[in-house]
Amino acid sequence: MATEPSPQFLNSIRLKYVKLGYQYLVNHILTFLLIPIIITILVELARVGPEEIISLFRFLNELDLIYVISSMLLVIISATFYLMCKPRPVFLVDYACFRPLPNFRVPFSTFVEHSRLVPQFDEKTVRFQIRILERSGLGEETCVPPANHYIPPTCSMATARDEAELVIFSAIDELLNKTGMKPKNIDMLIVNCSLFSPTPSLSTMVINKYKLRSNVINFNLSGMGCSAGLISIDLARNLLQAHGNSYALVVSTEIITPNYYLGKERAMILPNCLFRMGAAAILLSNCRREGSRAKYRLSHVVRTHKGADDAAYNCVFQEQDSEGNVGIKLSKDLMAIAGEALKSNITTMGPLVLPSCEQLLFLFSLIARKVFKSKRKPYIPDFKSAFEHFCIHAGGRAVIDELQNNLQLSDEHVEASRMTLHRFGNTSSSSLWYELNYIEAKGRMKKGNRVWMIGFGSGFKCNSAVWKCLRTVKTPVDGPWSSSIHRYPVEIPDVVKLL
Repeated sequence: MATEPSPQFLNSIRLKYVKLGYQYLVNHILTFLLIPIIITILVELARVGPEEIISLFRFLNELDLIYVISSMLLVIISATFYLMCKPRPVFLVDYACFRPLPNFRVPFSTFVEHSRLVPQFDEKTVRFQIRILERSGLGEETCVPPANHYIPPTCSMATARDEAELVIFSAIDELLNKTGMKPKNIDMLIVNCSLFSPTPSLSTMVINKYKLRSNVINFNLSGMGCSAGLISIDLARNLLQAHGNSYALVVSTEIITPNYYLGKERAMILPNCLFRMGAAAILLSNCRREGSRAKYRLSHVVRTHKGADDAAYNCVFQEQDSEGNVGIKLSKDLMAIAGEALKSNITTMGPLVLPSCEQLLFLFSLIARKVFKSKRKPYIPDFKSAFEHFCIHAGGRAVIDELQNNLQLSDEHVEASRMTLHRFGNTSSSSLWYELNYIEAKGRMKKGNRVWMIGFGSGFKCNSAVWKCLRTVKTPVDGPWSSSIHRYPVEIPDVVKLL
């Protein structure tokens, strides 16, 4: 016998439709206001007789020809000025991610065994790393460079260059093959790598490898953390606004070979457990002819920097421990600082992307708290109404959990981030592109979909970018997820017992 739905369920359904009706009304308020005006104009035109229409034509014929031509020229000049001042569109033609070979894998058992064999680690340090791995959200297929498979790891300049050449060249080769782009047609090159900054630079290494033109505009960004990938995108966008009909190649990576920490300081051991090898190469262009084949168009980039605050400045800090070992020290206040940076970022991003109904609700909440001293919690805008997909930096399980709670996202919205962390680990600035590729590999990217990329980095920085999909993306047959997408999503337990 069928049971009646509970009153609580019925109330939730009613509230849902009330909210949908409110959103539709506010988002189409101009349409509702124009309808009576248009109806009034049509009614008045219907009342006009033939004599009034003839007199109107006579009046137009009597106008001075010079006056008419001047008016037309004014309209043409205004339109030309508008088009010249309008920002050039920035298209994402395509991108490619480094796909590590199976022999680079580091299963938990291998990681633990190698840690025990490293003479600098004692049993207490090994057990601490095991506890981190158990709660990390990483899987058994994440990869580290060849130098990190040695016991102890060989952290030399030569092995670091080998890793850089491997991941960067592999990603660029795949991108050039996919797009048919010739290296000599690249006008701008931007490479970002936070912790490995050799001389000559990594961007020069790319120029030498692919024999780019002598007048190529190139930048090498270092020390800017995991959010440097979106900083590179913003820099490329600004360059493309200044140079018409150009192509920009952006490479995002982190070279982890020289940054393996061999000390016992707990606050500096975490990167050993989370960071893995990876890279992404992205081709951007402002050529309008690329609009027909490009995957996405860049809509917005918002950058937030909290470096003026001492706690934010020191929360991710490269230093030496008491024994002289260099590593990255992570503060216990990291998540709280990241939350504050995110608030500042979405305060700027919200007005650019949120529908009018959400902005009004936020405004009413702000007035209630500031003017009427209401004790109600501040209204958190529903960013799900502005975006179909979210790419949150896969810095760790805690980062994804924090953003999911703050933005009130569903498990499906953060699926790409969690699965990327599980399959590839924290690949730093390139992780966002592995997440985007996951969404495409699942066949979920449709024409008109909007993607919000959110990255965090040392400093402390929160950067975000919005992309609009220009065409339904076919499920890729290659790429980093080609051999494993059929197994995802997977259930990730809170704790994986390794002891």
